[in-house]
Amino acid sequence: MSGRLHTQIGFLLEIDKLKQIFRQTYLLDETRKENDAEHSWHFAMYAVLLAEYANEKVDLLKVVKMALIHDLVEIDAGDTFLYDEVGNADKAEREEKAAERIFGLLPPDVGEELHALWVEFEAKETAEAKFAGAIDRLQPFLHNIHTDGRAWGEHGISAKQIRERNGVIENGSEDLWAYAVSLLDEAVAKGQVAAE
Repeated sequence: MSGRLHTQIGFLLEIDKLKQIFRQTYLLDETRKENDAEHSWHFAMYAVLLAEYANEKVDLLKVVKMALIHDLVEIDAGDTFLYDEVGNADKAEREEKAAERIFGLLPPDVGEELHALWVEFEAKETAEAKFAGAIDRLQPFLHNIHTDGRAWGEHGISAKQIRERNGVIENGSEDLWAYAVSLLDEAVAKGQVAAE
């Protein structure tokens, strides 16, 4: 086996650890919380099916790659809940350190490409990164909506907080944000989510 192939296989085995990083988002059947690998796969599927709603034309392969790699850093940095102000304070620093280690496991050309793609995703400046960021937020948002706000309720998250933290959806897709807002308004009206 070539050294390059051995290195690539080693990376693929290392990222199996993503299946052990659990998020705050429940599966739709509410039997347990999803793991990062499940989220990344679902995010990629959302991108494939919803790309037509992006504010700008996007390179779908690039968005799917972002979906598949965006949470690899959580193998080292752990998942930081979107509404955790303390955890979010040093999130960028923890994740950058993790990105250097994890992408550094690859042959330099591939590692540099994926690290740059991760940095682009985090910056949310390109059309692809904006749309990927929108989908990354939409997927757990919809899981909360379809579990009657279960994770939000467990953490005392209000509709006001949800709007503030998920408003970035609009940067990638005005259509998807309008849809999300209508669902959130319905959840508030049903008493599933507190308004304030």
